Amino acid sequence: MTAVEEFEDLRPLLFAIAYRILGSVAEAEDAVQETWMRYDASGTRPDSPRAFLSTVVTRVSINVLESARVRREQYVGEWLPEPMLDEPYDDPQRSAELTESVSMAALVLLERLTPLERAVFVLREAFGFGFAEIAEIVDRSEAACRQLAVRARRHVDRGAVRFDADPHAHERLTARFLTAFQDGDVGGLRDLLAADVQLVADSGGKAPAVRKVVVGSEKVLRLLASYISPMAQVGMVLEPRDINRHPGLIVRDNSGAIVQVMTFDIADGRIGAVRVVINPDKLAHLGRVADVRALAQHLRDMQRP
Repeated sequence: MTAVEEFEDLRPLLFAIAYRILGSVAEAEDAVQETWMRYDASGTRPDSPRAFLSTVVTRVSINVLESARVRREQYVGEWLPEPMLDEPYDDPQRSAELTESVSMAALVLLERLTPLERAVFVLREAFGFGFAEIAEIVDRSEAACRQLAVRARRHVDRGAVRFDADPHAHERLTARFLTAFQDGDVGGLRDLLAADVQLVADSGGKAPAVRKVVVGSEKVLRLLASYISPMAQVGMVLEPRDINRHPGLIVRDNSGAIVQVMTFDIADGRIGAVRVVINPDKLAHLGRVADVRALAQHLRDMQRP
C-alpha cells in the first residue's frame, strides 16, 4: 500500500479525532491536511501508520485549539460547535461512544477542558486508546495521562445534564417538534419543552439572533412561537436531518439555501435544550447559505402597514 493509500484509508479516523478536539469542521479539515503534509514530508514509513498519523493529527489539533481559545473568548454571543451532517468514520464496537462524543451537547462540555485534557479525554473515551498509546501521542507520562483523564471526566460530569440516549426517542420528539412548528401548534410545542429548557443561539454577531441563553419553557416557547408566522410567510421549510449523529433540523429559505441548523437535547421525554447555529461561517461547509440579514429585512418590510 502506498503512503497516499495508507493516509486515505485513515483519513476518516483522523478527521473524527480532530473534529472532537476542535469542534470545527474547517479546522479539523485543516488539521488533517497538515497531517498529510507532515507525513508526506517525513521521508520514512512508520511501522504503524495509524499510531503515527493519530499522533500528528492530535498534536496539530492541540496547537490549533490553544490559539482558537483566545478567539473563542472574544466571540460575539454564545459559541456552539460547527454542525456536521456526515462522518465517514465508523467503528461498530465503539458506536455508542462515538455518537455520544460528537453530540453538540458533548462538544459544548468539552470546551470546559484545556486542550491537553480534551485530547486525552477524546482519545480515551471516544476512541478507546490505551493510556500507553495516549502517553506516546501527547508526549506525557502514562501516569500524567491518567490524571488528565480523571480531571477531564470530573469537569465534564460537573457540567453534564441527564439526557435520553435512546435514538428512537430522540427521533420521535424531533418529529413531534417539526409537526407542531409547521402546524403552528403552540400548545403542542409547550408540551414538548422541559420546565427548565434552554435555547442557545450562535450567530457570531453575523446574523440576527438572541445573544444570551434563554431559560424556561414559557420564555423559550414565546421565542419559538414568534418565528412561526414569519417563517411561513417567506416560505421557509424545516428539513429533518441527522446532525452530529443525532436527529435535528435544517431550516432553509424558499430557494433551498440554509438559514440555520437546530439540534435538541432530550431528557425524560421532553426537550431540555434547543441549540441553534445561525452563524453563516459555521454553515458554509453544509451548502449554500442564505443571506439572513436580507431575509430579516424582507420580513420587516412585509410586516409594515
